[in-house]
Amino acid sequence: MIDRRSMLQNLLAGAAGLSFFRPGDLIAADDPYLSFVNPELRGVAAKMLQRTPGPPLSLANLKAVRMGMGRWNRPFRKDVPVERKVIPGRKGQPDVPIYVVNARPGLMRPAILHLHGGGFVLGSAAQSVADLQDLSSELGCLAVSVEYRLAPETSYAGSIEDNYAGLKWLHANALALGADRARIAVMGESAGGGHAALLAITARNRGEVPLVFQCLVYPMLDDRTGSTRAAPAHMGKLVWNAQANRFGWESFLGQEPGGRRVPFAAVPARVANLAGLPPAFIGVGSIDLFHDEDVEYARRLNDAAVPTELLVVPGAFHGFDGIAAADPNARVARWFTAVKKDALRRGLGIAV
Repeated sequence: MIDRRSMLQNLLAGAAGLSFFRPGDLIAADDPYLSFVNPELRGVAAKMLQRTPGPPLSLANLKAVRMGMGRWNRPFRKDVPVERKVIPGRKGQPDVPIYVVNARPGLMRPAILHLHGGGFVLGSAAQSVADLQDLSSELGCLAVSVEYRLAPETSYAGSIEDNYAGLKWLHANALALGADRARIAVMGESAGGGHAALLAITARNRGEVPLVFQCLVYPMLDDRTGSTRAAPAHMGKLVWNAQANRFGWESFLGQEPGGRRVPFAAVPARVANLAGLPPAFIGVGSIDLFHDEDVEYARRLNDAAVPTELLVVPGAFHGFDGIAAADPNARVARWFTAVKKDALRRGLGIAV
C-alpha cells in the first residue's frame, strides 16, 4: 500500500520519473535555500530536493507524465457514493465526463463544483475523487468534479465550456442530487484554481447560475508569471517552476504567454472588471511561484468590493498541504487544510 505522502509527492513533484525542476534548480539537501522553507516542511522539502531532476515538462514527455500520474490516484472510499456520468456539452462542444460525489437525493445540502489541478496540461477528475469524498463527507455536502479537456489538445475556450457545462448540469439537477441550487461554490487547486476563477467570471457574465463562493487554492491566475515577469529567486523552486508555468500557459492559450495579444478572457488576472464575483478564499505559500499573482488577485477582488479572505503561509511551497499531509511534523499543512474547510463552511452557509 502506498502511503498518502508518497503518492502526492510523486503526483505533484514528478510522476514517471520526471520532475519540473530545470537542471540548474537542483539543490543539495543542506543548501541555504532550505532556510526559506517553513521549518515544519523542511524534512519533506529536503527529500524532494534530493530527487534526480528529469527533463523539463514539454510536448516531448507530456504523454509519459500523464500516464505516470494515473498510478498514484487514491482508491475511492466505499462508504461515500461516487458515480461517473457523461453529460451533454455546450452547443457545438463534445459531451463532458463528470464524477458526482456524495449524492443524497431528498436532502438540501450545499454543493461544490470542483476542478482538478495539473498546470492546464495534466491530471484528471478521478485523481481528486477520494479527497472530495473526504471533504463532502466531513462538510455534509455534494461535490461534482469535471473532466475538462486538457491543453494543448484543447485551448482555454474548450475547457471553459466543459466546466460551464458541468456547472449548468449541477444547477439543473440539484434537487435530484440532494443539493441546494442556491448554495453552489466553485473550487480548485493550482490550475484548477485558475479554472475555478475563470468559471466564476463566466458564470457572472452569463447570469444563468448564481454562485455563493469561490475557493481558490494556490491558483494559477496570470500567464505573465515566469514569462514577462520574473519571480524572485526563492519562489517557485519546488514542484512547479517558471519553465513549467510557461509551458502550461502556452499550451492553454495556444500562443506564447505574457504578450499583449493574449486573450484576456482566458486569464483571470487580466480580466479588468472583477465586480459582482462571489466571495472568495485564496490560500498560497510565500515561496510558491504563484504567491505574487494570488496576493494581487485578492487585492483586486477586495478593491472590487468582493469579500475576500487571503491566507499566505510563510515558507510554504506549491502543493505543500498535500505533499506534507502525512508528515507528523508538518502541522502547518493540516492547519492550512482546516482553514480552507472553515472558509468553505462559511461560504456555503454550513453550521459549525
